[in-house]
Amino acid sequence: MRMLRYLLAGGIAVLVVGCSSSPSPKLPSSSQPESTGPADYVRPHKDGAPWWDVDVSRIPDATPTPHNGPFKANPYTVLGKTYYPINDGRNYKATGVASWYGTKFHGQPTANGEKYDLYGMSAAHKTLPLPSYVRVTNLDNNRSVILRVNDRGPFYSDRIIDLSFAAAKKLGYAETGTARVKVEGIDPQQWWAERGGSAPAVLAQPVRSDSRGTSSLAQPVEKYTPPPTQHAAATLPVEVDRNDAPGGDGLFLQVGAFANPDAAQLLRDKLSSITQAPVFVSSVVHQEQILHRVRLGPISSPDEAAQLEQSVRLANLGQPRRVRGD
Repeated sequence: MRMLRYLLAGGIAVLVVGCSSSPSPKLPSSSQPESTGPADYVRPHKDGAPWWDVDVSRIPDATPTPHNGPFKANPYTVLGKTYYPINDGRNYKATGVASWYGTKFHGQPTANGEKYDLYGMSAAHKTLPLPSYVRVTNLDNNRSVILRVNDRGPFYSDRIIDLSFAAAKKLGYAETGTARVKVEGIDPQQWWAERGGSAPAVLAQPVRSDSRGTSSLAQPVEKYTPPPTQHAAATLPVEVDRNDAPGGDGLFLQVGAFANPDAAQLLRDKLSSITQAPVFVSSVVHQEQILHRVRLGPISSPDEAAQLEQSVRLANLGQPRRVRGD
């Protein structure tokens, strides 16, 4: 089957009423819901945020579900590198950078055949077994979500996990593109026990277009060619066009830096809507990776810089820092 991804790293989550803090979690739906979005949805060529708005605070976390069938954990090769998934993700722990992916992949099949919903609570990971469940915590604001891992990625950067747009929004980094996170595997049986109940012996699984899976690393290595444009851009040591960056070495505010140019453009558009100050994207190569920096300026005085910093923070668009022009 065609395995989706990358990018800015989740298929449709099993959405249920009741989040991780609920004392009486409800069972997942017996059938996979249709993906959200307008009836006339047309998949764009570039990835980005949705143009239809959903209140993500009303979207429950994924409910950790005991999985009684085969897991997809066979080795696979992407861009010349072979990955060897682990067979048990319950004790998995890692800290690193998370990204998200959205409209370009909405409604497309994930690595284990489920349908990706950018408003579902799901994630993509390179080596966790599919499916599995994780708690992801934004280390900058301590927000956490529980997600169903059902996709592979991200492959084009040093990101450790790729979240759905809804998950990134709930964690507070959808606008900035990436965040430092902690990822912790979840044991569904233990999760239910901690809430005073026992996990049902049998639970319906989401509909899959390909139900084949394995827990043995002795399986043949799969060949997987991800889409050419994924959420985290390829890290290539190339000369970069500096886009609309103004000249000079004055004072600027840098609000974000992204491997994904679409995420940089999204933040630029958001900033342009809240300030009259010039907003631009300046691209550079850093450690053999293309970074697209979103900056405000040039700024004439420290007082003006302070006012702009406050505006950005009040709009919840990031934590700007003062830099000098290149």
